[in-house]
Amino acid sequence: MGRSCCPPLAMNPPHQELASAFRLIVAVQELSLARSMQRVQEIVRRTARELTGADGATFVLREGGNCYYADEDAIGPLWKGRRFPLESCVSGWVMRRGEPLVIADIYADPRVPLDAYRPTFVKSLAMVPIRREAPIGAIGNYWASHRVASPTELQLLQALADSTSVALENVQVYAELEQRVKERTMELERANRELESFSYTVSHDLRAPIRHINGFATMLGKHPDCGQEALGLVTRIQKSSLRMNQLIDDMMKLARISRMALQREPVDFSTLAAEILAASRVGDPDRDVELAIAPGLVADGDPGLLRIALDNLLGNAWKFTARTPRARIEFGATSGSPREFFVRDNGPGFKMEHAKKLFQPFSRLHSEHEFPGSGIGLATVHRIVEKHGGAMRVEAGLDQGATFYFTLG
Repeated sequence: MGRSCCPPLAMNPPHQELASAFRLIVAVQELSLARSMQRVQEIVRRTARELTGADGATFVLREGGNCYYADEDAIGPLWKGRRFPLESCVSGWVMRRGEPLVIADIYADPRVPLDAYRPTFVKSLAMVPIRREAPIGAIGNYWASHRVASPTELQLLQALADSTSVALENVQVYAELEQRVKERTMELERANRELESFSYTVSHDLRAPIRHINGFATMLGKHPDCGQEALGLVTRIQKSSLRMNQLIDDMMKLARISRMALQREPVDFSTLAAEILAASRVGDPDRDVELAIAPGLVADGDPGLLRIALDNLLGNAWKFTARTPRARIEFGATSGSPREFFVRDNGPGFKMEHAKKLFQPFSRLHSEHEFPGSGIGLATVHRIVEKHGGAMRVEAGLDQGATFYFTLG
Protein backbone atom coordinates (compact mmCIF):
# COMPACT_ATOMS: atom_id res chain seq x y z
CA MET A 1 0.00 0.00 0.00
CA GLY A 2 1.48 3.40 -1.01
CA ARG A 3 1.67 6.64 0.91
CA SER A 4 -1.42 8.04 -0.77
CA CYS A 5 -3.62 5.19 0.46
CA CYS A 6 -5.32 7.29 3.15
CA PRO A 7 -7.98 9.60 1.68
CA PRO A 8 -9.25 12.55 3.74
CA LEU A 9 -11.97 11.99 6.32
CA ALA A 10 -15.48 12.03 4.94
CA MET A 11 -17.35 15.33 5.25
CA ASN A 12 -20.18 13.72 7.24
CA PRO A 13 -18.67 10.84 9.24
CA PRO A 14 -21.02 8.47 11.03
CA HIS A 15 -21.36 8.55 14.81
CA GLN A 16 -18.61 5.98 15.41
CA GLU A 17 -16.09 7.85 13.28
CA LEU A 18 -16.94 11.09 15.08
CA ALA A 19 -16.33 9.39 18.44
CA SER A 20 -13.00 8.04 17.16
CA ALA A 21 -11.96 11.49 15.97
CA PHE A 22 -12.77 12.90 19.40
CA ARG A 23 -10.78 10.11 21.03
CA LEU A 24 -7.83 10.98 18.79
CA ILE A 25 -7.99 14.62 19.88
CA VAL A 26 -7.88 13.54 23.53
CA ALA A 27 -4.90 11.30 22.81
CA VAL A 28 -3.03 14.11 21.04
CA GLN A 29 -3.57 16.32 24.08
CA GLU A 30 -2.33 13.58 26.40
CA LEU A 31 0.74 12.93 24.23
CA SER A 32 1.62 16.63 24.25
CA LEU A 33 1.93 16.43 28.04
CA ALA A 34 3.78 13.10 28.18
CA ARG A 35 7.25 13.33 29.70
CA SER A 36 8.34 9.69 29.64
CA MET A 37 8.50 6.79 27.21
CA GLN A 38 6.34 4.73 29.55
CA ARG A 39 3.59 7.34 29.50
CA VAL A 40 3.71 7.59 25.68
CA GLN A 41 3.41 3.81 25.36
CA GLU A 42 0.50 3.72 27.76
CA ILE A 43 -1.43 6.33 25.78
CA VAL A 44 -0.67 4.81 22.37
CA ARG A 45 -1.44 1.16 23.14
CA ARG A 46 -4.80 2.07 24.65
CA THR A 47 -5.82 4.63 22.03
CA ALA A 48 -4.77 2.47 19.07
CA ARG A 49 -7.27 -0.22 20.07
CA GLU A 50 -10.05 2.25 20.83
CA LEU A 51 -9.73 4.08 17.50
CA THR A 52 -10.45 0.97 15.42
CA GLY A 53 -12.10 -1.44 17.82
CA ALA A 54 -9.11 -3.77 17.42
CA ASP A 55 -8.56 -6.89 19.52
CA GLY A 56 -4.95 -5.91 20.08
CA ALA A 57 -2.39 -3.18 19.52
CA THR A 58 1.40 -3.07 19.65
CA PHE A 59 3.89 -0.26 20.11
CA VAL A 60 7.06 -1.08 18.16
CA LEU A 61 10.38 0.78 18.25
CA ARG A 62 13.24 0.56 15.80
CA GLU A 63 16.49 -0.50 17.46
CA GLY A 64 19.20 -0.51 14.83
CA GLY A 65 18.38 -3.46 12.58
CA ASN A 66 15.67 -4.84 14.87
CA CYS A 67 12.02 -4.26 15.62
CA TYR A 68 11.49 -4.08 19.38
CA TYR A 69 7.92 -4.80 20.52
CA ALA A 70 8.05 -2.45 23.50
CA ASP A 71 4.40 -2.61 24.61
CA GLU A 72 1.02 -4.09 23.78
CA ASP A 73 -2.64 -4.06 24.73
CA ALA A 74 -4.49 -7.16 23.50
CA ILE A 75 -6.97 -9.93 24.30
CA GLY A 76 -4.09 -12.41 24.30
CA PRO A 77 -0.29 -12.40 24.34
CA LEU A 78 1.50 -11.04 21.29
CA TRP A 79 5.24 -10.25 21.27
CA LYS A 80 5.87 -7.79 24.10
CA GLY A 81 9.58 -7.56 24.94
CA ARG A 82 10.72 -9.52 21.86
CA ARG A 83 12.97 -8.36 19.04
CA PHE A 84 12.86 -9.40 15.39
CA PRO A 85 15.08 -8.43 12.43
CA LEU A 86 13.61 -5.65 10.30
CA GLU A 87 13.59 -7.95 7.27
CA SER A 88 11.53 -10.66 8.97
CA CYS A 89 8.51 -8.86 10.45
CA VAL A 90 5.59 -6.76 9.27
CA SER A 91 6.56 -3.74 11.37
CA GLY A 92 10.00 -3.88 9.75
CA TRP A 93 8.39 -3.79 6.31
CA VAL A 94 6.44 -0.68 7.34
CA MET A 95 9.47 1.05 8.86
CA ARG A 96 11.76 0.30 5.92
CA ARG A 97 9.27 1.78 3.46
CA GLY A 98 7.76 4.51 5.62
CA GLU A 99 4.20 3.61 4.58
CA PRO A 100 1.16 1.94 6.19
CA LEU A 101 0.10 -1.63 5.50
CA VAL A 102 -3.25 -3.47 5.69
CA ILE A 103 -3.39 -7.27 5.61
CA ALA A 104 -6.86 -8.85 5.57
CA ASP A 105 -5.59 -12.47 5.89
CA ILE A 106 -2.21 -13.03 7.46
CA TYR A 107 -2.05 -16.60 6.14
CA ALA A 108 -2.37 -15.39 2.57
CA ASP A 109 0.31 -12.70 2.66
CA PRO A 110 3.98 -13.68 2.13
CA ARG A 111 5.20 -10.70 4.17
CA VAL A 112 3.86 -12.22 7.39
CA PRO A 113 6.25 -14.49 9.38
CA LEU A 114 3.70 -17.23 10.14
CA ASP A 115 5.83 -18.97 12.77
CA ALA A 116 5.61 -15.85 14.93
CA TYR A 117 1.88 -15.35 14.31
CA ARG A 118 0.52 -18.92 14.68
CA PRO A 119 0.62 -18.93 18.52
CA THR A 120 -1.43 -15.68 18.58
CA PHE A 121 -5.09 -14.85 17.96
CA VAL A 122 -4.30 -12.62 14.96
CA LYS A 123 -6.14 -13.11 11.68
CA SER A 124 -5.96 -9.58 10.20
CA LEU A 125 -3.81 -6.51 10.88
CA ALA A 126 -3.09 -2.89 10.04
CA MET A 127 0.29 -1.25 10.66
CA VAL A 128 1.41 2.39 10.34
CA PRO A 129 4.90 3.93 10.69
CA ILE A 130 5.82 6.32 13.47
CA ARG A 131 7.21 9.17 11.36
CA ARG A 132 7.01 8.87 7.59
CA GLU A 133 10.59 10.00 6.91
CA ALA A 134 13.19 7.75 8.57
CA PRO A 135 10.60 5.91 10.73
CA ILE A 136 11.53 5.31 14.36
CA GLY A 137 8.79 2.80 15.09
CA ALA A 138 5.36 1.50 14.19
CA ILE A 139 1.87 1.04 15.64
CA GLY A 140 0.07 -2.21 14.89
CA ASN A 141 -3.63 -3.11 15.15
CA TYR A 142 -4.76 -6.77 15.16
CA TRP A 143 -8.09 -8.58 14.86
CA ALA A 144 -9.07 -12.10 15.90
CA SER A 145 -11.35 -12.39 12.84
CA HIS A 146 -10.93 -11.44 9.21
CA ARG A 147 -11.21 -7.68 9.02
CA VAL A 148 -10.12 -5.00 6.56
CA ALA A 149 -9.25 -1.67 8.16
CA SER A 150 -11.04 1.18 6.42
CA PRO A 151 -9.16 4.14 4.92
CA THR A 152 -10.59 6.37 7.69
CA GLU A 153 -9.39 3.99 10.40
CA LEU A 154 -5.97 3.86 8.81
CA GLN A 155 -5.86 7.64 8.67
CA LEU A 156 -6.77 7.87 12.36
CA LEU A 157 -4.00 5.40 13.20
CA GLN A 158 -1.51 7.38 11.11
CA ALA A 159 -2.53 10.63 12.83
CA LEU A 160 -1.93 8.91 16.17
CA ALA A 161 1.49 7.73 14.94
CA ASP A 162 2.40 11.25 13.76
CA SER A 163 1.50 12.66 17.18
CA THR A 164 3.49 9.86 18.79
CA SER A 165 6.54 10.88 16.78
CA VAL A 166 6.31 14.43 18.14
CA ALA A 167 5.75 13.11 21.67
CA LEU A 168 8.84 10.89 21.46
CA GLU A 169 10.94 13.84 20.32
CA ASN A 170 9.56 15.87 23.24
CA VAL A 171 10.45 13.06 25.64
CA GLN A 172 13.99 13.01 24.29
CA VAL A 173 14.35 16.79 24.59
CA TYR A 174 12.87 16.71 28.11
CA ALA A 175 15.26 13.91 29.13
CA GLU A 176 18.23 15.84 27.74
CA LEU A 177 17.16 18.99 29.59
CA GLU A 178 16.65 16.98 32.76
CA GLN A 179 20.13 15.50 32.37
CA ARG A 180 21.61 18.95 31.82
CA VAL A 181 19.86 20.23 34.95
CA LYS A 182 21.19 17.23 36.87
CA GLU A 183 24.72 17.82 35.60
CA ARG A 184 24.44 21.55 36.33
CA THR A 185 23.20 20.79 39.84
CA MET A 186 26.14 18.46 40.40
CA GLU A 187 28.51 21.18 39.16
CA LEU A 188 26.96 23.71 41.53
CA GLU A 189 27.16 21.28 44.43
CA ARG A 190 30.81 20.64 43.61
CA ALA A 191 31.46 24.38 43.37
CA ASN A 192 29.76 24.90 46.73
CA ARG A 193 31.93 22.22 48.30
CA GLU A 194 35.02 23.86 46.84
CA LEU A 195 33.83 27.24 48.12
CA GLU A 196 33.27 25.81 51.58
CA SER A 197 36.74 24.27 51.49
CA PHE A 198 38.20 27.60 50.40
CA SER A 199 36.28 29.40 53.12
CA TYR A 200 37.67 26.99 55.69
CA THR A 201 41.19 27.63 54.40
CA VAL A 202 40.68 31.38 54.51
CA SER A 203 39.14 31.42 57.96
CA HIS A 204 41.67 29.10 59.56
CA ASP A 205 44.91 28.84 57.60
CA LEU A 206 45.21 32.54 56.69
CA ARG A 207 44.20 33.88 60.09
CA ALA A 208 47.06 32.07 61.85
CA PRO A 209 49.93 33.89 60.08
CA ILE A 210 48.07 37.20 60.47
CA ARG A 211 47.85 36.61 64.21
CA HIS A 212 51.56 35.76 64.24
CA ILE A 213 52.43 38.96 62.34
CA ASN A 214 50.36 41.04 64.72
CA GLY A 215 51.83 39.26 67.74
CA PHE A 216 55.44 39.71 66.58
CA ALA A 217 54.75 43.37 65.78
CA THR A 218 53.42 43.88 69.31
CA MET A 219 56.54 42.25 70.74
CA LEU A 220 58.78 44.50 68.62
CA GLY A 221 56.87 47.57 69.75
CA LYS A 222 57.58 46.66 73.39
CA HIS A 223 61.29 45.99 72.82
CA PRO A 224 63.50 48.52 74.67
CA ASP A 225 65.60 49.17 71.54
CA CYS A 226 62.53 50.13 69.50
CA GLY A 227 62.83 53.80 68.60
CA GLN A 228 60.11 56.18 67.45
CA GLU A 229 60.66 55.48 63.75
CA ALA A 230 60.57 51.73 64.28
CA LEU A 231 57.52 52.08 66.52
CA GLY A 232 55.73 53.91 63.70
CA LEU A 233 56.51 51.05 61.33
CA VAL A 234 55.29 48.53 63.92
CA THR A 235 52.03 50.45 64.27
CA ARG A 236 51.54 50.35 60.51
CA ILE A 237 52.15 46.57 60.51
CA GLN A 238 49.55 46.12 63.22
CA LYS A 239 46.98 48.24 61.37
CA SER A 240 47.61 46.31 58.15
CA SER A 241 47.17 42.95 59.89
CA LEU A 242 43.95 44.15 61.49
CA ARG A 243 42.73 45.34 58.09
CA MET A 244 43.60 41.98 56.52
CA ASN A 245 41.66 40.22 59.28
CA GLN A 246 38.66 42.49 58.60
CA LEU A 247 38.88 41.74 54.88
CA ILE A 248 38.77 38.02 55.65
CA ASP A 249 35.72 38.53 57.88
CA ASP A 250 33.92 40.52 55.19
CA MET A 251 34.79 38.00 52.48
CA MET A 252 33.45 35.18 54.65
CA LYS A 253 30.21 37.09 55.23
CA LEU A 254 29.80 37.59 51.47
CA ALA A 255 30.33 33.87 50.83
CA ARG A 256 27.83 32.89 53.54
CA ILE A 257 25.17 35.19 52.14
CA SER A 258 25.39 33.44 48.76
CA ARG A 259 24.64 30.09 50.40
CA MET A 260 21.92 31.21 52.80
CA ALA A 261 18.30 30.18 52.18
CA LEU A 262 15.68 32.94 52.24
CA GLN A 263 13.16 32.97 55.09
CA ARG A 264 10.61 35.54 53.95
CA GLU A 265 8.33 37.47 56.28
CA PRO A 266 7.13 41.09 56.65
CA VAL A 267 9.98 43.39 57.71
CA ASP A 268 9.35 46.83 59.24
CA PHE A 269 11.94 48.82 57.31
CA SER A 270 11.16 52.12 59.04
CA THR A 271 11.76 50.71 62.52
CA LEU A 272 14.85 48.85 61.32
CA ALA A 273 16.34 52.01 59.81
CA ALA A 274 15.65 53.96 63.01
CA GLU A 275 17.43 51.29 65.09
CA ILE A 276 20.50 51.26 62.82
CA LEU A 277 20.85 55.05 62.77
CA ALA A 278 20.28 55.28 66.52
CA ALA A 279 23.17 52.86 67.04
CA SER A 280 25.34 55.00 64.72
CA ARG A 281 24.50 58.10 66.75
CA VAL A 282 25.42 56.34 69.99
CA GLY A 283 28.77 55.32 68.53
CA ASP A 284 29.47 58.86 67.30
CA PRO A 285 27.55 61.21 69.65
CA ASP A 286 29.34 64.39 68.55
CA ARG A 287 27.99 64.20 65.00
CA ASP A 288 25.24 66.62 64.00
CA VAL A 289 23.24 64.71 61.40
CA GLU A 290 19.70 65.37 60.24
CA LEU A 291 17.86 62.06 59.89
CA ALA A 292 14.68 61.59 57.82
CA ILE A 293 12.99 58.18 57.94
CA ALA A 294 9.71 57.64 56.10
CA PRO A 295 7.15 55.96 58.40
CA GLY A 296 5.29 52.73 57.73
CA LEU A 297 7.67 51.19 55.20
CA VAL A 298 7.20 47.40 55.24
CA ALA A 299 8.77 44.88 52.87
CA ASP A 300 8.54 41.13 52.40
CA GLY A 301 11.94 39.48 52.78
CA ASP A 302 14.47 37.77 54.98
CA PRO A 303 14.77 39.85 58.20
CA GLY A 304 18.41 38.92 58.86
CA LEU A 305 19.63 39.59 55.33
CA LEU A 306 17.65 42.81 54.95
CA ARG A 307 19.11 44.09 58.22
CA ILE A 308 22.60 43.44 56.84
CA ALA A 309 21.73 45.27 53.59
CA LEU A 310 20.20 48.29 55.30
CA ASP A 311 22.99 48.39 57.88
CA ASN A 312 25.55 48.62 55.06
CA LEU A 313 23.66 51.31 53.13
CA LEU A 314 22.93 53.48 56.15
CA GLY A 315 26.40 52.81 57.56
CA ASN A 316 27.92 54.06 54.32
CA ALA A 317 25.73 57.18 54.40
CA TRP A 318 26.83 57.85 57.98
CA LYS A 319 30.50 57.32 57.11
CA PHE A 320 30.57 59.38 53.91
CA THR A 321 28.83 62.38 55.50
CA ALA A 322 31.39 62.55 58.33
CA ARG A 323 33.06 65.63 56.81
CA THR A 324 29.91 67.21 55.43
CA PRO A 325 28.56 70.32 57.17
CA ARG A 326 24.85 70.01 57.97
CA ALA A 327 24.89 66.31 57.04
CA ARG A 328 21.56 64.72 56.07
CA ILE A 329 20.60 61.05 55.68
CA GLU A 330 17.21 59.98 54.34
CA PHE A 331 15.52 56.61 54.07
CA GLY A 332 12.32 56.32 52.05
CA ALA A 333 10.54 54.72 49.12
CA THR A 334 9.19 55.81 45.75
CA SER A 335 5.51 55.63 44.87
CA GLY A 336 6.03 53.97 41.48
CA SER A 337 5.77 50.33 40.49
CA PRO A 338 7.84 48.48 41.34
CA ARG A 339 8.39 50.37 44.57
CA GLU A 340 12.00 51.35 45.13
CA PHE A 341 13.44 51.84 48.60
CA PHE A 342 16.28 54.33 48.82
CA VAL A 343 19.01 55.66 51.08
CA ARG A 344 20.08 59.23 50.28
CA ASP A 345 22.93 61.30 51.70
CA ASN A 346 24.50 64.68 50.95
CA GLY A 347 28.09 63.45 51.24
CA PRO A 348 30.91 63.83 48.69
CA GLY A 349 29.21 61.65 46.08
CA PHE A 350 31.13 60.54 42.98
CA LYS A 351 31.11 60.72 39.20
CA MET A 352 28.50 58.44 37.64
CA GLU A 353 30.99 56.93 35.19
CA HIS A 354 32.47 55.09 38.17
CA ALA A 355 29.11 53.70 39.34
CA LYS A 356 29.60 50.23 37.77
CA LYS A 357 32.51 49.56 40.10
CA LEU A 358 30.46 50.09 43.23
CA PHE A 359 28.92 46.64 43.48
CA GLN A 360 32.11 44.72 42.78
CA PRO A 361 33.87 43.20 45.82
CA PHE A 362 36.91 45.18 47.05
CA SER A 363 36.17 48.04 44.63
CA ARG A 364 36.54 51.51 46.18
CA LEU A 365 36.01 55.04 44.85
CA HIS A 366 37.65 56.74 47.82
CA SER A 367 41.00 56.12 49.45
CA GLU A 368 41.33 54.09 52.63
CA HIS A 369 42.89 57.11 54.33
CA GLU A 370 39.93 59.31 53.42
CA PHE A 371 37.13 56.87 54.19
CA PRO A 372 38.16 53.51 55.73
CA GLY A 373 36.48 50.29 54.65
CA SER A 374 37.00 46.96 52.91
CA GLY A 375 34.98 47.58 49.74
CA ILE A 376 32.70 44.62 50.49
CA GLY A 377 29.63 46.44 51.84
CA LEU A 378 27.88 47.41 48.61
CA ALA A 379 28.76 44.07 46.99
CA THR A 380 27.04 42.42 49.96
CA VAL A 381 23.96 44.62 49.57
CA HIS A 382 23.83 43.89 45.84
CA ARG A 383 24.00 40.14 46.46
CA ILE A 384 21.24 40.28 49.09
CA VAL A 385 18.97 42.32 46.79
CA GLU A 386 19.53 39.91 43.89
CA LYS A 387 18.85 36.98 46.20
CA HIS A 388 15.44 38.56 46.85
CA GLY A 389 14.81 38.87 43.10
CA GLY A 390 15.35 42.63 43.13
CA ALA A 391 17.72 45.12 41.52
CA MET A 392 19.88 48.07 42.52
CA ARG A 393 20.77 51.39 40.95
CA VAL A 394 22.45 54.58 42.07
CA GLU A 395 22.21 58.29 41.31
CA ALA A 396 25.10 60.53 42.33
CA GLY A 397 27.25 63.47 41.41
CA LEU A 398 30.61 64.74 42.55
CA ASP A 399 30.04 66.84 45.71
CA GLN A 400 26.29 66.26 45.25
CA GLY A 401 25.72 63.24 47.48
CA ALA A 402 24.43 59.84 46.45
CA THR A 403 21.13 57.94 46.43
CA PHE A 404 21.04 54.15 46.37
CA TYR A 405 17.79 52.58 45.17
CA PHE A 406 16.78 48.93 45.46
CA THR A 407 13.74 46.77 44.80
CA LEU A 408 12.71 43.44 46.31
CA GLY A 409 11.08 40.75 44.16
